[in-house]
Amino acid sequence: KPIIKAALYLAALICIVLALVNPKIGTRIVTVKRQGVDIVFTLDVSKSMLAQDMAPDRLAKMKQLTSQIINSLGPDRIGIVGYAGSAFPMLPITTDHYAAKMYLQSMNTDMVSSQGTALEEAIHVASNYFDNPRTSKVMILISDGEDHGEGVDSSIQLAKEKNIKIITIGVGTEKGGPIPIKTAKGIEYKRDWDNEVVITKLDPSTLKHIADATGGKYF
Repeated sequence: KPIIKAALYLAALICIVLALVNPKIGTRIVTVKRQGVDIVFTLDVSKSMLAQDMAPDRLAKMKQLTSQIINSLGPDRIGIVGYAGSAFPMLPITTDHYAAKMYLQSMNTDMVSSQGTALEEAIHVASNYFDNPRTSKVMILISDGEDHGEGVDSSIQLAKEKNIKIITIGVGTEKGGPIPIKTAKGIEYKRDWDNEVVITKLDPSTLKHIADATGGKYF
């Protein structure tokens, strides 16, 4: 009797667990209706994003902001472009927001060998990312605003021709901060040709110009 009783209790427990798991067999096709918005995040991974004038640093703050925006999106498609001295495709446009956040967290300042901040090339590469002419197109460009390129007007014109609105987000402070560099001796700070510590500052003027010219907004 004790053995039969224990077996019945065990069988009942297994049935309860299976009922809670609610297993399903087979497949079905579901039609998902999209509102038609494609968003490309264009993210600055230059060394200046290591400055700690925003805690814990600009790069981490940029990732946090981008992740929060992704979490607030509906079934919109998103892509990611990274840039420093040059721009590179990071994630093709997709509806997989989980994959986008995984790629986002893997981004770092060592991904691009050429340093600097080439906003013109970044906007150009991101503008060619959009693959559906019928969707609304939004580019979200996050940077400290420092531009070491030859100007952004030609890329702005390309974005306008493709009906892309650019929302720009400035990360950093206008007071600025030094750029920490890891060395064998520990943490040092980037210096210029005169051996002076380089102070990188938020430059909102270029970011505002980009947003205003494409009908977007600066934050």
